[in-house]
Amino acid sequence: MSIKRVFKAQWLLVGIMMLGLLVSACNSTSTTPQSAGTTTTTGGPTFPTSALALRAPAFGQQEAPTVKVLASGDPTLIVQFPLVPSGIKQLFPNATALVTIVEGNPAISVYDTVIVDVQNMPPNQKFTVFFTELSAKPFGHAEYVGDVITRGDGSAESIYHLIAFGAFAADARQASVTSTDQTGEASGIQLEHVGMWFDGVKAARQVLNNPSIPGTPFDGGGGALHAGPQVMTDGQTLPVI
Repeated sequence: MSIKRVFKAQWLLVGIMMLGLLVSACNSTSTTPQSAGTTTTTGGPTFPTSALALRAPAFGQQEAPTVKVLASGDPTLIVQFPLVPSGIKQLFPNATALVTIVEGNPAISVYDTVIVDVQNMPPNQKFTVFFTELSAKPFGHAEYVGDVITRGDGSAESIYHLIAFGAFAADARQASVTSTDQTGEASGIQLEHVGMWFDGVKAARQVLNNPSIPGTPFDGGGGALHAGPQVMTDGQTLPVI
């Protein structure tokens, strides 16, 4: 047998082996019929083939008129509401902020997701976000949420993971204190408003061109009352969270 015929025979054998492997692989990934709306491969995950059913759930009975409930899949609750200028209104009247809160699925999560998106704010500044008892002075009880740092165009986005819809302040010395939240009577003082403050009073004095602005407690560390005034508020009497 010539060398050329030997090579041809070897290549034919390799081709037959490759074809056998391809047929075997196709058979191992054949689909298995599933219930309506889903499809899967043998031993693999199930993928939806139809659109998720959406609904806009009720959000208590006392929410502020600025609160919008977005359509979402059960059991998720998504709400949005704006913040408006307060302490910066005179110099930055076009400042805007949109707060989006996504309730965690109670079956798999213990926290909510809070998204703060701002535009036309003082540029290159750091601000603090707080949940508060009241939307305006004296603000009442408060809880630090996180920071927002603006870019040169005054825009910024921040995402936080914490309990939002059930946020409250408690004092063990007054165990009998209760208040009303979206579900009824609850322990402690409910924190149902959102505001933003200058991270530092020095920055606030420079931005607002007012050297007599007093400090506030709306930032931790750095000395007492070293934060600046409120810059944005939900501006509502009724709860937003």
